[in-house]
Amino acid sequence: MAWLAATASFNPDAFAAPVIGIAAVLGNHDSGLHVHQRGQLLFTQQGCTRITLDNQLCLLPPTRAAWIPGGLPHRAVMQQAVDYRSVYVSAALAEQLPAQVRVIQVSALLRAVLEPMALAPFETDWQAGRYAHLLGLCLDEIRHAAAQPLLLPLPRDKRLAPLLAQLDRLPPTLQDLEQHIGASTKTIGRIFLKETGLGYQQWRQQWRLMRMIELLAIKGMTGTTPRNYFKAN
Repeated sequence: MAWLAATASFNPDAFAAPVIGIAAVLGNHDSGLHVHQRGQLLFTQQGCTRITLDNQLCLLPPTRAAWIPGGLPHRAVMQQAVDYRSVYVSAALAEQLPAQVRVIQVSALLRAVLEPMALAPFETDWQAGRYAHLLGLCLDEIRHAAAQPLLLPLPRDKRLAPLLAQLDRLPPTLQDLEQHIGASTKTIGRIFLKETGLGYQQWRQQWRLMRMIELLAIKGMTGTTPRNYFKAN
């Protein structure tokens, strides 16, 4: 559908077609926590999108897309202007795709295929002709795309809630976190290793890198804000 102003109230499950596409430019948009039964491929064409899942943080800079299986609660936050494409597929089509959330590199072919799919009318016939070919190419590209390291596992321990509530900031040092939540460094280390598979220092470094990528996407490669942010923290 051509240029839909998507909001949290948009319900892709309300349509009968096997594929529903959206093309939109949004600024400072927060979808709120929501869930749909269709699988979703969300492609950030320009700008950066942050997706929060139950126990993962997903970052989508330009040229990346996130595959989100149906039934998973998630929230998408877009800072400044984000030009994105979103394709929702039926549960039957989603069975051909990964059962877990994945961030993938968008190839030139997948990018070319997503554009007409995102702009297709909701009543499009996806079982024959040009659109059937586009759909087949899209599914094949998603299946074979290499996964990207832009998923950050999040701990569930309630003591770390203040840390997760401030992910716009650089996570504190281990010593500062110890003082803030009242748990020893050994306890914090065990929590992170058990719940994320990473030690705290590894987790903190991965978040630093993801945040840097996010800021570069927002400000541009020549902007001073990302560099100053990284050096100051």
